[in-house]
Amino acid sequence: MEPLKHECGVAMIRLLKPLEYYEQKYGTWMYGLNKLYLLMEKQHNRGQEGAGLACVKLEANPGEEYMFRERAIGAGAITDIFATVQANYKDLTSEQLHDAEYAKRTLPFAGEVYMGHLRYSTTGRSGLSYIHPFLRRNNWRAKNLALCGNFNMTNVDEIFQLITETGQHPRKFADTYILLEQIGHRLDREVERLYQKAENEGLKGMDITHAIEDQIDLANVLKKSSTNWDGGYVICGVTGSGESFSVRDPWGIRPAFYYADNEVVVLASERPVIQTAFNVAGEDVKELNPGQALFVNKSGELRTAQIIKPKKVRPCSFERIYFSRGSDKDIYNERKALGRNLVQPILKAIDNDIEHTVFSFIPNTAEVAFYGMLEGFDNYLNHLKKKMIVSADHPLKDEELEKILSMRIRSEKVAIKDIKLRTFIAEGNTRNDLAAHVYDITYGSLVPYVDNLVIIDDSIVRGTTLKQSIIGILDRLHPKKIVIVSSSPQVRYPDYYGIDMARMNEFIAFKAAIELLKEMDMRDIIALAYRKSKEQQNLPKEQIVNYVKEIYAPFTDEEISAKMVELLTPEGTKAKVEIVYQHLDGLHAACPRHSGDWYFSGDYPTPGGNRLLNEAFITYIEEVYCF
Repeated sequence: MEPLKHECGVAMIRLLKPLEYYEQKYGTWMYGLNKLYLLMEKQHNRGQEGAGLACVKLEANPGEEYMFRERAIGAGAITDIFATVQANYKDLTSEQLHDAEYAKRTLPFAGEVYMGHLRYSTTGRSGLSYIHPFLRRNNWRAKNLALCGNFNMTNVDEIFQLITETGQHPRKFADTYILLEQIGHRLDREVERLYQKAENEGLKGMDITHAIEDQIDLANVLKKSSTNWDGGYVICGVTGSGESFSVRDPWGIRPAFYYADNEVVVLASERPVIQTAFNVAGEDVKELNPGQALFVNKSGELRTAQIIKPKKVRPCSFERIYFSRGSDKDIYNERKALGRNLVQPILKAIDNDIEHTVFSFIPNTAEVAFYGMLEGFDNYLNHLKKKMIVSADHPLKDEELEKILSMRIRSEKVAIKDIKLRTFIAEGNTRNDLAAHVYDITYGSLVPYVDNLVIIDDSIVRGTTLKQSIIGILDRLHPKKIVIVSSSPQVRYPDYYGIDMARMNEFIAFKAAIELLKEMDMRDIIALAYRKSKEQQNLPKEQIVNYVKEIYAPFTDEEISAKMVELLTPEGTKAKVEIVYQHLDGLHAACPRHSGDWYFSGDYPTPGGNRLLNEAFITYIEEVYCF
């Protein structure tokens, strides 16, 4: 109900035919540009703070620009960057606009290699200078590099130290800048290696350039660059000479999918956007494997290579629960399964009183889980009807049979998001009062003081919207009981691989556990977890242990949920409130191939995750308890 900031999104297109081919077949040489627009718009859910694109034009003559970039900030950034690109063509005649050879020779962004990026800041940094793609310029075509990615590195400080030890001087301490310089440095070395080789073979002038561009090995560049990377990532790059790459982290945390035919190679963060944009079947779209890279060279030849040995594979489960588009067949079925898994705990919460319960969902991203929940209740109800009929101790009369068969699950559109608070709205009481009206309710959708109301959400992380708006507005319908259901487990730990949740005090589950420890005179557990964390602060990240688990250990999920209810229920609420969470085993049953659950379990896939959690917990304790 309070939106998480999403993962970023990437899109890459490599045209394999001359621009004239697309003009003749599709009526425009802008085929690649138009498809990039579709891929980015279809991934708009992944980033609404900014967007950027880069383009490389192959076979440009010396003195002609061959690498182009456009970026913009804001929710309308995709529209803005493509409008800016199209503005270059507004004064062309119809003949010029459809002359692929003219476009290739004279127009910006008329190229064969395209890369797009959608950004959601996970670091708090904003502004155009932080919008991907990032660009590293050089007079040698092969040394030019445009870079973008969906990633967070947990050991930026280590990478920074490594590259400064080689004499480099990054302009900013930010993971994208640092990776740009690191990969760029290895690219320089690769070009210089090939330059020396060409000279030794007696080549001169442009023959050296062509030899370098024909032989450059980006796999070699990535293998040497990625040795010390710790984090979740899909990193994409394009060189000025037309080589492109995409590499996925060895834990498989961040997703990437690709498709290739004789006209195009395309890569994106999500499978269905490729299916839709290129009208291809799901089985034709392949997933980039953990630690694997996809390369397309200057000649358009595609290959994959294992850059890093796969580690214990832990794909992000939040991709399945929340971030990725539900139009993916597998994700759609998994989200329905998450809803179905909640039938028994919901029945317990409503005391099995289906007849007097109304089911609904907030927000729209929870709709698929809602359908799964309804499907599960339909199955339960059918089983119940059968049992009632079979176990009857007398032949059922028509009216008795009719009563049993007419039993149904009641679902309504109970709540609707009505307004969006703007950033200029004042903080404090004024903002809180307005926040209470973000959602509106459908009056008359349940029987006051008789019906229970079950509302399913895909995640409850901070709980602020529940407290400020949802519970209060739902209480106006006068339900007997409000049951808030989360299709995902309790979010207990920060994420350091892309999602914007990195501070301990953001999690209502953590707040609830701390309050329980205080109430039960168990503060020594807090102090002990802090002391253990502090003692390992200077250890190598590989040796750091997650002691925050000890904060939760004394309590069941249900005890923590009950304390959340106390913390989140607004004063004056008349209905009884209960929060029901998915259990971890239910998550794994629904999403068996995506075991990355560190925000729920605290089992981080990389050593860097444990290190950053340790720092976050120490910071929280020292700020709150003044150690």
